[in-house]
Amino acid sequence: MSVREVPPHLLIARTAEELKKLEEVKPPEWSRYVKTGVHKERPPEQPDWWYIRGASLLRRIYLEGPVGVSRLRVRYGGRKKRGSAPEHFRRGGGKILRTLLQQLERAGLVEKKDRKGRKVTRKGAEFLERLAEGLKGG
Repeated sequence: MSVREVPPHLLIARTAEELKKLEEVKPPEWSRYVKTGVHKERPPEQPDWWYIRGASLLRRIYLEGPVGVSRLRVRYGGRKKRGSAPEHFRRGGGKILRTLLQQLERAGLVEKKDRKGRKVTRKGAEFLERLAEGLKGG
């Protein structure tokens, strides 16, 4: 069972639970107050949103990698409401993505690929595939 065959929301939820167990992946102090992009009106309401975003990021890098912060900002962007004016697309915040990528690197799940962005390491791929296999059985 591959990561592509498992429903994304189930894999992301399971991966977020596993990321909580890693001591390298911890939300910084400022993460309680920050919006995830200029297109959002409020910060996330879920208390464990940091781990959910980290799990989503890990899955995205597994599927698309190597991928850089600029492309990830586009992926996590959205439409900004501008009152009565038409909506415009805005990229997601880069600080959150960079910090999460650095934490995933310290955990050994992601590595830099010279001048191409980040890609999943062998350990990271096995981590995701093991979780996908567990979801197939359960």
